[in-house]
Amino acid sequence: MRILLTNDDGIDAFGLKVLYDIASALSDDVWVCAPVLEQSGKGRGVSLHDPVRVRRLGERRFAAGGTPTDCVQIAVSDLMDSPPDLVLSGVNRGFNLAQDVTLSGTVAGALQGMSLGIPSIALSQCLDFDLDIEAQWQAAQVYGAPVISNLISQGWPADVIMNINFPDCAADDVTGVEVTRQGIRNLHEMHAVRRTDPRGRDYYWIDFHAFEQSLIDGTDLKAVAEKRISVTPLHLDLTHNETLHRLKKMLGGVAPKKVEAAQ
Repeated sequence: MRILLTNDDGIDAFGLKVLYDIASALSDDVWVCAPVLEQSGKGRGVSLHDPVRVRRLGERRFAAGGTPTDCVQIAVSDLMDSPPDLVLSGVNRGFNLAQDVTLSGTVAGALQGMSLGIPSIALSQCLDFDLDIEAQWQAAQVYGAPVISNLISQGWPADVIMNINFPDCAADDVTGVEVTRQGIRNLHEMHAVRRTDPRGRDYYWIDFHAFEQSLIDGTDLKAVAEKRISVTPLHLDLTHNETLHRLKKMLGGVAPKKVEAAQ
C-alpha cells in the first residue's frame, strides 16, 4: 500500500513525525508532501495566483510553498510516479471538531485526496489551548495505526473522508473508539482583536474564545470530552435537505416573477 502524508502545521511539525510513524506501521511505501510554513485555518485554499515552489528533502519527502490542498494535488499530479492508495493528513496539533472542519487545512488535505479518488483520512490530536503548551501525542501514537487499519478493512464510500480526533489524555486513559456525527458548538469562538502598531495604525489578530459546550450524545465533541477517539465520516455535500424539500414545494417549477427596476 502506498501512502501519501500531508498536514497543515508544516513540514517540521511534530505531528507529521507522529503520522509518519503511524503510516510506517502500515506500509513501507510512505511519501510526504507538506507545506513549508504553517497553513492552519486555510481550509480548502488553493494557490491560484502565485507559483508553488517545491523542495525535495529526501527520496520521498517534499516541502511545498502552498496549502495542504496544493501539496496533495502536486504530489499526485507530478511528484509521485503512481498515485497513492491512501492519503493521511495530520496529525494536527489541536482538535478538528464540529464547525472547525470547515476551516481546517488538515481536513482540506484529506478532502483533496478524496476529490482525486483516493481514500483519505484526517487525524487530529486534541488539546486545551488555554492550558496545554504541547499536545499529549500518546493517544495518536498508540491508537493511530490500529484505528486506520480497522477503517481500511471496512472501507467507506468514495465521496467520504474519515475525520479522526484523539482525546487530550494519556493513551492508557482512552476509554474507547466511537463513530460519531459532527457536533455543533453553542457559540462561535472566533473573534477579532484590534491592536495598534507603533505608527498608530490599527491591525487585527484573529483569536478564539473558550466557551463551555453542551455535549450531545453521539457527537464528536462529547466523545473526545469523555476520552474516546472520535471517528466521523464527512462529505462535501453541504445541502440542507429539509430546507431543500420545503423550498421545492414553495418554489419548484415556478418561474420567478420579474422584478421591476426602481424608478
